[in-house]
Amino acid sequence: MYRTLKFLSDTLASKASVFIILTAIVTFFYPPLFAWVKGNIQTIILGVIMLTMGLTLTPEDFRLLARRPLDILIGALAQFTIMPLVAFTLTWIFSQVPAFADYSTAMAIGIILVGCCPGGVSSNIMSFLCGGDVAYSVGMTCASTLLAPVLTPLLVLWLAGERVDVDAVGMFQQILVVTIIPIAIGFCLNLWLGSKDVFRQIQSCMPGVSVLSLACIVGGVVTTVHDPLVENGLLLFLLTFGMVFMHNTIGYVLGYTVGRFCHFSLAKKRTLSIEVGMQNAGLGTNLAMTFFVATNPMAVVPCAISCAWHSISGTILANLFRRGL
Repeated sequence: MYRTLKFLSDTLASKASVFIILTAIVTFFYPPLFAWVKGNIQTIILGVIMLTMGLTLTPEDFRLLARRPLDILIGALAQFTIMPLVAFTLTWIFSQVPAFADYSTAMAIGIILVGCCPGGVSSNIMSFLCGGDVAYSVGMTCASTLLAPVLTPLLVLWLAGERVDVDAVGMFQQILVVTIIPIAIGFCLNLWLGSKDVFRQIQSCMPGVSVLSLACIVGGVVTTVHDPLVENGLLLFLLTFGMVFMHNTIGYVLGYTVGRFCHFSLAKKRTLSIEVGMQNAGLGTNLAMTFFVATNPMAVVPCAISCAWHSISGTILANLFRRGL
């Protein structure tokens, strides 16, 4: 049984991008498939993803934060300045396009949410695949996630506050519930049970659980935005994807550039590029569904597209880095 589950988990983890895309396509043609992923259920699923991340953390990962404070500080500053400001700039540029203008507020909320979120959970895997500095990747992910309950609401309030009312306090509480608490639980379980063989077997199957959970979130979002997307046509989807693509790509480029400016090693430059460019779009989706979908239902569209695209682009970039880019 364990070998079967481990095989399925490894397969899902290695084919995560394909699986997420297929989930989105199938759900688009049959929206009721993930109609149950909403509200508290969506929050629980995202909590499961963060729990799987917590299960991989050890005291050594937190010691890393103390041993490499300058590197972590540089990474965190890049994370929470580049992506939010690039998102804000892109929303202004795309709002000038007539076909996009009617939805500019909702789309701005979505892409700014993604930009203000911490690094993506799968960024650690991508750093490993490309020969990056995995310890630095884990340290950056930990730091940005710990900072997120404070910085994400404040940045969204600053950048999107003029467009809509932002419940910064509620967002702070939501991020605590869906990120910090599950990660803390996972860390404690790993600390107490990490030496047990059964726990290690369970731990090794968690990547598959994470991919399945992310697929559920993407499917739930596709169900939510299906009707508005159909009503507004292909052009709106392509414009939104273009904005997500540019946001993600510019993040990769500027992250690598910051690494060069700071004279980082090749491995650290690759890691910083991936950490800055890949965002926890699943968290952004949850926040959009919780705080903005009632007044701006299309705000979840950039988040949903980012969920799928960041996994795809991260895999592509890791392969390019591995080939000597």
